[in-house]
Amino acid sequence: MANKTDQQLYEEYKNGLKKERRTVMMWQVGILLTLLTLWEIASRYYWIDPLLFSSPSRVYTLLMERFTNGSLFSHLQFTLFETLLGFLIGTIGGILIATLLWSSDRISNILDPYLVVLNAMPKVALGPIIIVAMGPGLVSIIAMGAIISIIITTLVVYSAFREVDPNYQKVLKSFGATRKQCFQEAIFPAATPAMISTLKVNVGLAWVGVIVGEFLVSKQGLGYLIIYGFQVFDFSVVMSSLVLIAVLAALMYKLVEQLEKWLIRHTP
Repeated sequence: MANKTDQQLYEEYKNGLKKERRTVMMWQVGILLTLLTLWEIASRYYWIDPLLFSSPSRVYTLLMERFTNGSLFSHLQFTLFETLLGFLIGTIGGILIATLLWSSDRISNILDPYLVVLNAMPKVALGPIIIVAMGPGLVSIIAMGAIISIIITTLVVYSAFREVDPNYQKVLKSFGATRKQCFQEAIFPAATPAMISTLKVNVGLAWVGVIVGEFLVSKQGLGYLIIYGFQVFDFSVVMSSLVLIAVLAALMYKLVEQLEKWLIRHTP
């Protein structure tokens, strides 16, 4: 009887979680539809300037037209490739640098002030220097996407490494574990939640870096379309590009959330 009662409580708990998720989703969809409706009404009744702010119907029509004739796919693929590569390089590079800093107190003490200064420096301002150094092409745009996230990744992950309970290492060392084994068995797994949080932040940072890079040098991509829309005074192109960026960034964020759930289930 006790087991049945426990099962019933567990089912009620799961049903409560599902109900809460549905409620949150309904609110999210409702807020989005409300904002789109207000935007459309404001544009049609000239509460806002439709030339500058366009409207959801115009954006939808333009996107369908561009997708139908295939002219948007090359820009979409170009920007998405740059963003994913910049995101991966920035995240993995930051984790590797954080690991290097943790492995040597001397190296961390030497590099600490430089990391603080680099973190405080506006990364976007480095764009012209990166373009001059690497050339006005794909490499410089990917570098922008990576550099804008690698420093913050390094600082966050390194702080997570240092904040792991030192008793974990003491226990492992009492059994003869090396520093490397302590890192593999205790430090790195314990810092996994911080790394996942960094991934979520890096989604936005990678998009910022790549779009700014495309503003400066690209002749292709969503950033290029935004600049082109401004130049020809076609703000429907600008708004449609921004909508696509928002959708793709949201999808990347959801993928990171799924990765987080998978890691939680499979991390001992």
